[in-house]
Amino acid sequence: MDLEAVRTFAAVAEAGQFQKAAADLSITQQAVSKRIAVLERDLGVRLFNRTPRGAEPTIDGQAFLPHARELLRVAERAAASVHAGRRPLRVDVLSSRSAGSGLLRDFHRAHPAIELDVLMLLEIDAAVDAVRAGTIDASFRAVAMPGRPLPEDIACARVADEPLHLLTGPGHALADAKSVTVAQLAGHRIWMPGMLPGSEWAAYYDDLVAGFGLTIEATGPNFGSDALLDTVADTPALATFMGGLTRLVWPAGHGLRLIPVTDPSPVYPHALLWHRDNPHPALAAFRDHLAATSPGHDAPGTWRPDWVVPH
Repeated sequence: MDLEAVRTFAAVAEAGQFQKAAADLSITQQAVSKRIAVLERDLGVRLFNRTPRGAEPTIDGQAFLPHARELLRVAERAAASVHAGRRPLRVDVLSSRSAGSGLLRDFHRAHPAIELDVLMLLEIDAAVDAVRAGTIDASFRAVAMPGRPLPEDIACARVADEPLHLLTGPGHALADAKSVTVAQLAGHRIWMPGMLPGSEWAAYYDDLVAGFGLTIEATGPNFGSDALLDTVADTPALATFMGGLTRLVWPAGHGLRLIPVTDPSPVYPHALLWHRDNPHPALAAFRDHLAATSPGHDAPGTWRPDWVVPH
């Protein structure tokens, strides 16, 4: 269906005259008549009755009018979706409670006029492909895993080092500690269900286990953070790791403890990925905001895997 013919039909219906519609569209009255004739031929119906006062939609024209307007709105939205200056900035975060989501919320508070679309992609390969294809403008990830270098057209920058805390229930042996060293965690069961093989966070915890002799169990189905908190609260033998920038709320009756880990303090390194040729004007503002608000990286006394991008 010819969108220009649909646009002309809507203009005539609004103006009530072919001549006025022609003036509104900056075309000739003959061109208006031709477009309407083509549309009527395509639809197999008459759309207007000629009257002394101008043109009135037929019953079929009245039925078609709301759909014509919706077609034009959809076309406008489709065009806007690929116009970097008009569409929202599309950013991928792992979850609504993650550190990346919190950083994005901070940016929105500082720049409320910039429209955002928040997406959640699980796998890093899918995120990188989406950034390269322009489906998203940026993604929060921990890069670059061993053997998984970023493509040359993808840029990245460290934006936050998130300290890991130990989360325990009230009956855990370490529940009353004000802080625990990494060495003290050896021999304790740390449960982290849903560890996705090949993900950047799985690579991170593999290095943490190898470096400090910890025991991390990823067994069992992943029913989400609420189920994880319930299990940790009720099981004295289990603990889990929780990022210090992760936003979780749990019932007061759980008696959960969030304990800093020290000597060294493991940090999860969040980075922002984007395409080097992405022209979206809000992307530069987002990167500048993150650079200005980042507290820095690799502070003394912290640990992160050697494969993480250094800056």
